[in-house]
Amino acid sequence: MTEMIIPSKDGKSFTAYVAMPAVLPAPTIIMIQEIFGVNAEMRKKCDAMAAKGYIAVAPDLFWRLEPGVQLTDKTKEEWTKAFALYNAFDVETGIDDLRATAHTFRGHAESTGQVGCVGFCLGGKLAYMMSTHTNIDVSVSYYGAGIDAMLDEVKSIKTPLLMHLAEEDKFISKDAQAKIKEGLAGNPNVTLYSYPGVDHAFTRINGEHYDEAATKLAHQRTDDFLKHHLKQAKAA
Repeated sequence: MTEMIIPSKDGKSFTAYVAMPAVLPAPTIIMIQEIFGVNAEMRKKCDAMAAKGYIAVAPDLFWRLEPGVQLTDKTKEEWTKAFALYNAFDVETGIDDLRATAHTFRGHAESTGQVGCVGFCLGGKLAYMMSTHTNIDVSVSYYGAGIDAMLDEVKSIKTPLLMHLAEEDKFISKDAQAKIKEGLAGNPNVTLYSYPGVDHAFTRINGEHYDEAATKLAHQRTDDFLKHHLKQAKAA
């Protein structure tokens, strides 16, 4: 586990947490943060992904607002700051930084050149956008809010995208979920799973809405999806 400097599109740079697998070279998975920054939870997710055989990298996407943000979901003050950062965050610039991260790892000496992404919450929205804006090899989106307003971009999805939705998500209404399902239904590159009885951020360990069974199922589906599509791409 280490920290790496990533050059940005505009000639600056930002940091990323990187966890390396035991066997190299390996495909890279960009782990895209929630609104709490690259905190302990995101670093644990990176470590878990590295244990599965991937280079796992979590870029600091709030660096233009405040570098090194590490918040939790445990206090009102942290929630207030997290939402302030979220509201000030420019998603298009965030995509530029994720694209820069992908570019860096496509040419990394210990990478196979394959790059996928897995995002949660804010990161779930950005993972969807990576599938519509870039040539990322594979994307996984966990409960990304706001996707229902970007369904006109579905036709741009040319690589595999896996989406996880929580049916009782307080940030993604049932109306919005219905629109997402309908809007994505016609694209053969998209796989969508819906989880009954769980709320937003159901995979956040120790979070208010953590659900062990749904988390285990969603992560197994993600593991299978990444392994299938990245191995398939490698063999092609």
